[in-house]
Formats: sequence, C-alpha cells, structure tokens
Amino acid sequence: MRRLFTLAAVLAIASAGFLPPAATLAQAIPTGEPTPPPKQQCSAKKTKWQQKQCQDYNNSAPGDEYFGKLKMSYLGINNTFKDMVIESGEFTTSQNIVNKLNNAVEALGKWSAKYPHDPDLARSYYLGVLALRKVYVQAQQQLAWEYIQTILKRFPNTYFSKQMQLATKDGFTEHWYTDAVPCAVAGADPTPSPTPAPPSKPGQPVVDLIAPPCIAPPTPEPGFVPTATPSPAPRGRNAPAPAVTNPPATTAPATTAPTTTSPASAAPSPSPSPKSVAAAKKTAPAAQVSGTPVPGPWPPPPH
Repeated sequence: MRRLFTLAAVLAIASAGFLPPAATLAQAIPTGEPTPPPKQQCSAKKTKWQQKQCQDYNNSAPGDEYFGKLKMSYLGINNTFKDMVIESGEFTTSQNIVNKLNNAVEALGKWSAKYPHDPDLARSYYLGVLALRKVYVQAQQQLAWEYIQTILKRFPNTYFSKQMQLATKDGFTEHWYTDAVPCAVAGADPTPSPTPAPPSKPGQPVVDLIAPPCIAPPTPEPGFVPTATPSPAPRGRNAPAPAVTNPPATTAPATTAPTTTSPASAAPSPSPSPKSVAAAKKTAPAAQVSGTPVPGPWPPPPH
C-alpha cells in the first residue's frame, strides 16, 4: 500500500512539471570516470609558444585520474620512484622494494597507454630509471634500459632526454646476480663456474654478472638412537606377586679346630705298699689326708 502511495505521489509531481527531464538527471549522476578537460583550439593561438602550451594541455591527463590496480596518480607514481631511490642505497635486491617498484611501473604503463603524449611522462620515466638501475635484478635492469630508450625516442627535446644522453654516452651497464651454486667439497667434482655474460652488441648495454657467495652443504646431524622405555609395573590387586628368588648358597669357611698337644702321659706309678703308706702317715702333717690335696692360699669354695 505504501509503495502504491509513493508511486502515485511521484507521478503527480512529474505531471505538474516539478521534476527535471530524464536526460538532465543522467548528466548529473557521476559515472565514476573523471571528465576530461575540454579541448582547446590550438590553431587560434597567436604564437608558437602558446600553441605548444595548448597542445600539452590537451595531451595531459586530468590531475584527479588514477591508474593501475592501486589507483595511483601521477604524483603517487613519481613519489614512489623517489622513495625507492633513497631506500635502495647504493644498490639492492630487496623483494620489498621490487614489489613497490612493480606497482609504480604497472600504473605508469596504464598512464602511458591512455595518454601517450602527456609531457609529464618524461619526468616519470626519468625517475623510474634512477630507481630501477639501483635494483640488481635482471628484470629491473632491463626495464631501466627500456625506459632510457623511451625517453630518447618519445621525448627527444626535453631536459630529461639530454640527461640520459650524457649518462649513456660511454655506454650503459646492467648489473644482476647469477644463481648461487653449492660450495666445492673436497674429493667431489669441481663446481661449475657461472655462465659468462654474452658480448654486448653495438648500441646495447653491457651485462655485468655478479656471482653470489656459494652455498655451504648442510652439516649432517648425529644419528638418533632410540632407547627402550620401561613399561610401568601394575599396581593394586591385579599386580603380580613378586617372584621369590633364592639367594645363592654361601659356603662357610672351614674352621680348623685348634690342636692341643696333650702332655705325655706319665707312666702309672706302682701302688704303694702298706708299709710305705704307714710311713707316709707318720711323716705327713695332720691336716693332710691321703689322696686329698693341701688347701692353697685361695679360700675353699663355699658349701
């Protein structure tokens, strides 16, 4: 019901003439693409300088147009090249710098394809040469040489073309690293030397191949010997009874009984005669009894 009421209200307003025509609405809606500046009639200019300025204006890209997958403006492209010149130092092979340069190169290609006669392209190509020549990678070195040729052929009367002529009057040398090879091992086959650069043709750059340090073979790790892990003994009621082991029998050392030497038994004396006994009684003291020893100095045992 609400939709029908809204539709009826729109039709009533349109019939009353309050809405602009459809063509005017279509022109007011932005399409997402920048509107190119209107072309000027350069032939109407009086001087050659004015005509040259007019042509450059007509060939230039709008300042608010962006190129490449990162949507970079011409200022963004130039600033990227300038930053990479500083970050690269004397030379570099950093993949991070290579990735940033690839984004600027891709945007510059889109810009050059759409506006091939834009006078600001010469500056961007020149900055690209300064940044790419510091990256010692084959693709970037060859691209720097292509940019130099683009400046010399498409923009011969610019300041940047004169700078490239001075920089390459003695030739241009491309530098890049070869693939690393394993280090030579004693007793093994000799390591092949890197392939030398082919001789440069007239009008072509000289290639300088740089051999990186060799790769040392990996050191073998000591072998791992697994050790047996003892299983835990069961506990509780299900634990087996410990086995009884008889200790080994010990043999007692043989003891030898002390040998006592009995005194030589005296020969039995003959029985005394009655006469001798009677004579002994007369001569023995009163306390002595025949066959009873006389008490010594020790007291007699108690009774």
